Amino acid sequence: MNINGVADVMAVRNAILQRNTALRETAASRPNQPLDQTDRATATPSFAATMKNALDKVNALQVQEDVATEAYERGETTDIATVVLMQQRASVSFEATLQVRNKVLSAYKDIMSMAV
Repeated sequence: MNINGVADVMAVRNAILQRNTALRETAASRPNQPLDQTDRATATPSFAATMKNALDKVNALQVQEDVATEAYERGETTDIATVVLMQQRASVSFEATLQVRNKVLSAYKDIMSMAV
């Protein structure tokens, strides 16, 4: 088995930060100009697509953990270390996702409470 749960989450975080930097550079080079259709086609994936991709990875880790746990409970495997490792990977990825959700909700609340 491969220990990639935290590495996957960190890779998604880095991808988001890189896209944020690219968007800021684009906005700085073209102030007050909206993206036209050709720019949208070549732009980086949207925040929603990035989040969906990250959530799909977390879900896949949860499913792998469920399969490994059920296999151990049925006696099909005796490698408890692998099962515990997969449970920890799923747990860490879920906790990281939960923290991202909390930050997004906090940012949303801050934006909604701003005076216009």
